[in-house]
Amino acid sequence: MPGRTAATGVFAYGAAAGLAADLLLGDPRRGHPVAAFGRTAGAVERLLWRDHRGWGALHTAVCAGGTAALGALAARTVRGRRAASIALTAASVWAVVGGTTLGREARAIGDALAAGDLDTARERLPHLCGRDPHSLDGPAMARAVVESVAENTSDAVVGALVWGAVAGVPGLVGFRAVNTLDAMVGHKSPRYRRFGWASARLDDLAGWPGARLTAVLATVGGGDPRGALRAWRTDAAGHPSPNAGPVEASFAGALGVRLGGTLSYGGRVEHRPVLNGEGRDVEVADIERAVRLSRRVTGLTLAACVAGRIVVGVMKRRNV
Repeated sequence: MPGRTAATGVFAYGAAAGLAADLLLGDPRRGHPVAAFGRTAGAVERLLWRDHRGWGALHTAVCAGGTAALGALAARTVRGRRAASIALTAASVWAVVGGTTLGREARAIGDALAAGDLDTARERLPHLCGRDPHSLDGPAMARAVVESVAENTSDAVVGALVWGAVAGVPGLVGFRAVNTLDAMVGHKSPRYRRFGWASARLDDLAGWPGARLTAVLATVGGGDPRGALRAWRTDAAGHPSPNAGPVEASFAGALGVRLGGTLSYGGRVEHRPVLNGEGRDVEVADIERAVRLSRRVTGLTLAACVAGRIVVGVMKRRNV
């Protein structure tokens, strides 16, 4: 029982310190661990790639499983040393979350749009999402930024903290590995339709709890809880992604804007359902509102994860 309480304290202090480091420092400009993982995963892909789901599953197991195993080994190395465990958790949170960089990139595009500098906005948009910026005008780019802030709040912040609360450092780094693999090979191009299938499905499973928590907290922390809940309930299921749907719909309702519609990815046009059809068109000022909502969701996520660990600990003590 004391061990459970100590573990909750390690997570709480470590996660808070890691989020503070992200807030103050953002992502490291060089030597980012996620970038190093991406290079390693790319090298493994070159060895294992076959146009086959089984080989793709092996690639996922090696990359994501190996990362989680390294996290478990690191956690075991510092077990029993409270300060070292907190430091490891803080470093892991800082390495895997990206809320500050997300907000910084979104605001940079917003500033360019506000100044009428569409060329700069188009140049920076690929830092946030994979859409074809040359096919987008100013309002469409503003909408794309708000959608990316919503989705990445779940992928780059909330999901990692949820798995950190559940499984500690292995959960933190394992989740980010899965999410990164999905971004690398989980799309439906001819090369990755079969090879990336396992990464995409695993990302759907791993992202499920974080996406729902993000939607709940956006509903609670946004300016229009009823609108957020209504958009989530009525529109989310129409989104092609089981996790992005609830997140983007709840953000749309909370902000009072319409998201979704026609999108272009690398020349491929997608016609997605509108999220929160009762809202208005996205404006440049909504980018800042989305970033602020993302920040509130991050703070609420930390509180919810720590509270969840405390509740689970109490329930386990009662059952002893």
